[in-house]
Amino acid sequence: MSEVKLAAESRTEFGKGAARRIRRDSKVPGVLYGHGSDPLHITLPGHELLLALRTPNVLLALDIDGKTSELAIPKAVQRDPLKGFLEHVDLLLVKRGEKVTVEIPVVAEGELAPGGNLLEHVLNALPVEAEATHIPESVTVSVEGLEAGASVLAKDIELPEGVSLAVEDDAVVLQVLAAQVEEPAEDEAAEGAEGEESAEV
Repeated sequence: MSEVKLAAESRTEFGKGAARRIRRDSKVPGVLYGHGSDPLHITLPGHELLLALRTPNVLLALDIDGKTSELAIPKAVQRDPLKGFLEHVDLLLVKRGEKVTVEIPVVAEGELAPGGNLLEHVLNALPVEAEATHIPESVTVSVEGLEAGASVLAKDIELPEGVSLAVEDDAVVLQVLAAQVEEPAEDEAAEGAEGEESAEV
């Protein structure tokens, strides 16, 4: 996984008014924590951060005030529910070689068995433990030919080297649901039959 370098600034102003001023400057307030150190409140460049967060569990190389460099991964991102812009971000400090627990997206590929069955993502993201600098962006699972009632368990998913499950082996990740029969069509047929009977009388 490649690192995304961002210039960060430490901040001493807090509260909604300060956060609004930061966002007006096209920046995002955030907090950096981990490794038992005191949380560090920072601001980050809004556009660059937005682009970086398109990659799940992106590794951020932060240059803080031009003095210190830290590695971090996003842990919580708050967005405006209507406009979608970034309101705040929580970042977790990591070190090279350190193992971290994260959730990675599950991507299904292939066609289910014929019959209009539906694929349900029981887990949209798979909890795994991986080295902070080698977190996979996603895992791909083949659902080719799976019938209704079939399921894919966590232990069935092939993980990259150095990555291990952080969830029970038998946790259901994907399952195939049977196609729903449309009952209204049967009701209409019954009504039609009743109509024919009354017409004959």
